[in-house]
Amino acid sequence: MGNTTKTKPETVAELEAEVRHHNSLYWDKNRPEISDYEYDALVNRLKALAPDSPVLLSMGPSPAAERLGAEFRHKERMLSLDKCYAPEDLASWAKSFEGDVVATPKFDGIACSLHYDKRGKLIVAATRGDGVVGDDITVNALAIKDIPAKLHKLEGHALEVRGEIYMRLSIFERYKAEGMANPRNLTAGAIKQKDTKKSAAYQLSFAAYDVIGTDDETQEGEFKRLVALGFDKLDYLLLSRADVFTGYERFAVLRPKLDYEIDGVVFKANLIKEQRRLGETAHHPRYSLAYKFQGDSGLSTLRSVEWSVARTGAITPVAIVDPVALSGVSVSRASLHNVAFIDKLGLTIGAKVTLVRRGGVIPNVEGVVEPGTSPVEIPTVCPSCGSPVVREKDFLFCSTPGTCRRSIIGQISHFAGTCDMRGFGDAVLEQAYDAKLLRSPADLYKLTWEALAKLERSGEKSAKNLIAEVDKKRTLELPVFLRALGIGELGKHVSAILADRYHTLDAILAVTEADLAGTHGIGDTIAHAVVTGLAEARPLIDELREHVAIAQAKVEVGGAGRPLAGKSFVFTGKLQTLARSEAEKRVRALGAAVLSAVSKAVTYLVLGQEKDGAKSTKQKAAEKLVSQGEPITILSEAELVTMLEGLGNPQAQAEEDGEAANPPEQMAPGKAAKTDKKQGELF
Repeated sequence: MGNTTKTKPETVAELEAEVRHHNSLYWDKNRPEISDYEYDALVNRLKALAPDSPVLLSMGPSPAAERLGAEFRHKERMLSLDKCYAPEDLASWAKSFEGDVVATPKFDGIACSLHYDKRGKLIVAATRGDGVVGDDITVNALAIKDIPAKLHKLEGHALEVRGEIYMRLSIFERYKAEGMANPRNLTAGAIKQKDTKKSAAYQLSFAAYDVIGTDDETQEGEFKRLVALGFDKLDYLLLSRADVFTGYERFAVLRPKLDYEIDGVVFKANLIKEQRRLGETAHHPRYSLAYKFQGDSGLSTLRSVEWSVARTGAITPVAIVDPVALSGVSVSRASLHNVAFIDKLGLTIGAKVTLVRRGGVIPNVEGVVEPGTSPVEIPTVCPSCGSPVVREKDFLFCSTPGTCRRSIIGQISHFAGTCDMRGFGDAVLEQAYDAKLLRSPADLYKLTWEALAKLERSGEKSAKNLIAEVDKKRTLELPVFLRALGIGELGKHVSAILADRYHTLDAILAVTEADLAGTHGIGDTIAHAVVTGLAEARPLIDELREHVAIAQAKVEVGGAGRPLAGKSFVFTGKLQTLARSEAEKRVRALGAAVLSAVSKAVTYLVLGQEKDGAKSTKQKAAEKLVSQGEPITILSEAELVTMLEGLGNPQAQAEEDGEAANPPEQMAPGKAAKTDKKQGELF
């Protein structure tokens, strides 16, 4: 920083004005224009010329009451937290560092930064704002009993403490009758009240969860230091990385009993050196992750457990509970994930359980509050076909999925849904199965409207509509056909990679595990699952090829030997200097693949302009993968253009090479299907 003063102050009045100006920039706006050395030189000059100047007595921040609502620029950004909603995502994040993990409640309140000087006096309290600039709320923060006006045991240097201002639920009860929606909204209004007495009347609370400016080696050490400084003890758990999900489960069970509202659990790497090593993105710290509850929670009583058979043959438990309102919907059924989850919870019939609607849609049992009276009976035979049950680790399976009614119906439903054949809901498929019209997905192409019209609640018009839906899908794109087979690990992204690299179904069927494992974004585990699954599904594939034409994937100009061979791009937002179609064409001509969504298979994400200026879902997904160690490069449009210019003119090379024709590939005959045994489905 350099001195921005145009002329050197000569008189005492000019010098006083200059000191006031830079004092305000430093203390009130946190936006200094000169260095500390230059500032101290001004102050020393004023002391020499006018040792009794009142300006020297008023140095430091302005009175808190005068600063209420003023902008405050954070010295270190107050970043948002990255979020996850699945145990596997949490486990994957925990593998990115060494040491233990600390879990704390994710308070549903207002993030706040407290700045204490070297004497331990609170000089500034500010809201998070946009993470860079917040609002000064010092005068109201001083009225919160959990925020010390002066710290204990300070070691002679300034500190910044971060935490959450919130309202206890017992206090919020007083305001419910006034139509207040939730404690967080009430807290946000209360902390910015211009009348400090009115703000104090809301009896807000504060939870400190971070301190900046200490030499602690662990996050747990920081928590203990905060207590020594005078803050209330924070509820937290110290967990091994292998047992990290336990922290979520324990807070989920405690949630109804807490006197404050939480919307998830925050996890942090315990070792500070690991936090520094992982660092931050522009949006969030990589060393911390929030596991969100994703919906309302409530208490209910487990009355029974039903067992549902998925298309894979997996037999999954469903909890039947007393009706409870969650997110405005009455819930009486909830997922129990798998048989191991029942064992883990120690679930018994009659137990009081915590329910959460994940994503506001799927109800889940999250924990047991009070035990029940009788054990949950685990089935020994398939509830659909009566065949013996096989247990494989955490899951139960029907031992004969190829002949199991529910498994077959589930497989046909998956095929029809993936191909977007509308109208084939469970009711229609069950009737068609019972009428012996359907036994595999290939039978969809053998249906006649006359046969369908004989089904209950059917008729000529609806039957003809169903046949029309089937006829629309007698030619399928290769990636769609692959996904519709229902093979484990052969989802949207892997199907797109295979189609882009191998172009035809026959080429994909001939590929070996070793070849596939060497494909960017695949790896050994996925390669084994795909090759094995395709071999097991070969009878179904052959049968389908009697009725379905598969459109050969477009052969991209370029490939091996081109500058971007083996790379893949995803685009998001609107490009300004060239159309997205042109950008996609140019990277394809250089040998790259263009994918539709972000995954581990992606090499580059190109950022265009978003309508609202916010980060797109694709950008957030890419940043999350980068934080987990995936080698994804995020490019601006300008960086992409520079890259393309440096790699030459792909269009000229494309015209020289020409483009391959892409005719539909006709099919050969085959037999009946086998199903793969992969992880179960929820219902």
